[in-house]
Amino acid sequence: MEYVSNILFWISNGLLVPVIVGLLYFFIRSILMLGGFFNQYLRRTKQAGQLKKQLDTWDGAHLDALLPTIEASAERDFTEAVRRIAATPDSTHVDRILAEYEVRADADLSRCRMLTKFGPILGLMGTLIPMGPALAGLATGDVASMAYNMQIAFATTVVGLFAGAVGYVILQARQRWFVADLASLEFIAGMTAQVSPTNAPQS
Repeated sequence: MEYVSNILFWISNGLLVPVIVGLLYFFIRSILMLGGFFNQYLRRTKQAGQLKKQLDTWDGAHLDALLPTIEASAERDFTEAVRRIAATPDSTHVDRILAEYEVRADADLSRCRMLTKFGPILGLMGTLIPMGPALAGLATGDVASMAYNMQIAFATTVVGLFAGAVGYVILQARQRWFVADLASLEFIAGMTAQVSPTNAPQS
């Protein structure tokens, strides 16, 4: 049993360096995502209201007139979806465009989900792994070794929780944005279909 315990102890200690590297990667990634999210938030705050006003008064015709406002306020995927909807009167193709937009949105959100989940997981691993050597140092009276390992444990916890918190905040905001954008796309698709020549009554 002692042999098995020693093997597990060596394995856990060997994982400490990969865990710290992973935490550093997620920390840097969370900082970059936070900067991009801040810029995206400012742009949407300034321009989204203008797009909403135009959609509220839009009669479904001349979709091209809305494209400059859409390009200034919306993301590239949303703008591309609007262009494809404008060029595709068939409802089946429109449904496919909306489904593809949802897939791309989910792929974008998956990066936030990964940060939200793996940040705290790696933080917990980085907390538990040094606790073994810290307790061993406490038992042998090696206070310096115990303090060093406890420092690592606390630092990894903080970094992991920070990365997870950033991922969670960005995830919640972007989920609301994508739901609103999808509702706008469905509205544009519906209004475009109503005025499409293919839906006009034949004489």
